[in-house]
Amino acid sequence: MSDQDGSAGDANYGVIGVGYAQYRRPEPAFTAAIRAALGDARTLVNVGAGAGSYEPNDMDVTAVEPSATMRAQRPAGSVPAVDATAEDLPFDDDAFDAAMASFTVHQWRDLPAGLRELRRVARGPVVILTCDPAALTRSWINDYAPEVITTEASRYPPIDALRDGLGGTVSVETVPIPLGCIDGFSEAYYGRPEALLDPGARRANSAWSFVGPGVDARFERTLRADLESGAWDAQHGSLRSQPTFVGSLRLVVSHP
Repeated sequence: MSDQDGSAGDANYGVIGVGYAQYRRPEPAFTAAIRAALGDARTLVNVGAGAGSYEPNDMDVTAVEPSATMRAQRPAGSVPAVDATAEDLPFDDDAFDAAMASFTVHQWRDLPAGLRELRRVARGPVVILTCDPAALTRSWINDYAPEVITTEASRYPPIDALRDGLGGTVSVETVPIPLGCIDGFSEAYYGRPEALLDPGARRANSAWSFVGPGVDARFERTLRADLESGAWDAQHGSLRSQPTFVGSLRLVVSHP
């Protein structure tokens, strides 16, 4: 196994993927939105499938995941993942009713090629759960680790790039994030700042692996101090009881 664990993008999931499934569990609200977007499709390819989040249990799913560490964390009973990348899918044209990709397009080495492949192998909808880089600064994390937000914004493709790459009829839906969101991407903790004091929670968000230990240590030190002093709550305390947060999460759906 290479030091990149087979990971296809810029993040090394051989390192940051350890324990990933403990923090990144499928959020029911997002699952419902994805399933609704897939409509009456029966066969599905899940590209960049990771540990299996958001794969519908009522469809015939084929999973694609290049990281061995992530493939090993797929739950018992889930389909084994094919070792391949988005840019070179080993399937025939129109092989599936639909295709999906969740929290993965920012990892692809060649976004246009990956989007063309999704469109090529799907007869029907292509559904992508991603973040809009233009909206990432809405998070309070920008006050404590702007380097992380800047890194994320540089990695997530603009929504217009997804529209252009997918073609066809494309809709973009803003997905509200619930207060108790169990999929631990950064914005999931909008009202639970203490959770991000856990290094494992930060490690499950790939942007933290790019900013260096100094930023990580400063974030933990300043956030802990502001929580203890009440400064965080003075500025952001209303988020603790806010039912949902409208942040950067988007559901992009393409129909041919």
